[in-house]
Amino acid sequence: FFFIIYLFWFKKIKKFNFQKTLKVFNRLFKLMNLSIILFLIGILGFILNRKNIILMIIAIEIMLLAVTLLVLISSYGFDDNAGQAFSIYIISIAGAESVIGLSILVAFYRLFLVLNYLIK
Repeated sequence: FFFIIYLFWFKKIKKFNFQKTLKVFNRLFKLMNLSIILFLIGILGFILNRKNIILMIIAIEIMLLAVTLLVLISSYGFDDNAGQAFSIYIISIAGAESVIGLSILVAFYRLFLVLNYLIK
């Protein structure tokens, strides 16, 4: 849907090169497929590794990086700089989330000397 709106808007502004636009969008769709595959790998990693908390945190990081990649691809496709700012925000939130999760694990390990009590 957005592709059709973009084509009509692009046609009004300057001379339209349909082949060049299709090449650009074909490349963007391939990268979007990569982002979807990364997100699915993150979901599978989160579901299949329910007993290992560190791998669950890594799977969440993979999902957040897939979303960041999708935001960057969309911002490049629509020539919008706000997507780059959002991607920096997402990366900083992902880093803070992993730091907080790992610090909770370290505190729990210092208290009980084992991490097996977290998930049964």
